[in-house]
Amino acid sequence: MRSAVSGHPGAPFDDSQTDDGKVDQVTSTHLQRAVDLARRGPLADPNPQVGCVLVKGERVIGEGWHAGAGTAHAEVVALRAAGDARGATAYVSLEPCNHTGRTGPCARALIDAGVAKVVYAQADPNPSAAGGAATLRAAGIEVEHAAIETGLGRYWTYAVTHQRPFVTWKFAATLDGRSAAADGSSQWITGPAAREDVQARRATAGAIIAGTGTVLADDPRLTVRGHDGEPLRVIVGHRDIPTTARVKVDDNYLQIATHDPAEVLDALQDRQIRHAWLEGGPRLAAAFLRAGLVDEIVAYLAPALLGAGANAVGDLGIDSIADIQRYELRDLARVGDDVRIVLSGKGI
Repeated sequence: MRSAVSGHPGAPFDDSQTDDGKVDQVTSTHLQRAVDLARRGPLADPNPQVGCVLVKGERVIGEGWHAGAGTAHAEVVALRAAGDARGATAYVSLEPCNHTGRTGPCARALIDAGVAKVVYAQADPNPSAAGGAATLRAAGIEVEHAAIETGLGRYWTYAVTHQRPFVTWKFAATLDGRSAAADGSSQWITGPAAREDVQARRATAGAIIAGTGTVLADDPRLTVRGHDGEPLRVIVGHRDIPTTARVKVDDNYLQIATHDPAEVLDALQDRQIRHAWLEGGPRLAAAFLRAGLVDEIVAYLAPALLGAGANAVGDLGIDSIADIQRYELRDLARVGDDVRIVLSGKGI
């Protein structure tokens, strides 16, 4: 595991801003470094990925990133690396938090360290932690919101602003929409490259959801293989699952005895799950879709036909083309011999 602490010389520092209000090159460079550091933190974590760069005079004196819930925040890690940070400028990918939880507020740590200026890329959308910028200003510290596109925290931001996990529904199907043959067999519709791609995307989730029907029929592991991450394995439904099921290989699973998708997400929200990966069968997928609780669809289409068998999704209660569910195309790519399509709801 890489250390979350480093300090090294950096590029010359110039704190000037352009006349048109755009972020100047030096500020952009340091903020981009903070973003790059943030990406070293875990994707599937209750806390956001955050990176921090401390600059004093013309040198970078400390860097840090948040390594996960319960560990020191990025600003504190960078301050420890820097030693004496009095008069320094802190470049942070996210507005320093103003919240005392498992650790103290980052805004207070920066104040106590004597930092002269704080530049952050993204405002904190979390009501319980926001307000760090105001606290810093009240302490006499210069604060700048230099908004740049970080590409960080998409799932986390959605979860804290909507008070439920972001839901991705994944399915694999033939060109005629079949997820299994008439005899129930489904391994494998897609090829090895697509299945490896699924593992990488699973690793971004805090939970993988499947129904009792899928668990009983396929005995899936619902784990991440070949990548870091141990999502909570979530079984939805009332039917008993045998103790020998692979989903119960250890204690990192949860059965939720309901068929209500909202209740499922409430239970996951209580556990601070920010991104849920839905891999249930057609009925469970239809339940989430009908409830309007699917935010993203990742579909893998194989260049194959079955003609009969299980559909990828169950009845959505749509009788007219006027009621069709449409999504925005986000990405289309060839993955091995298959095609991956990523869709999202309007405005997400």
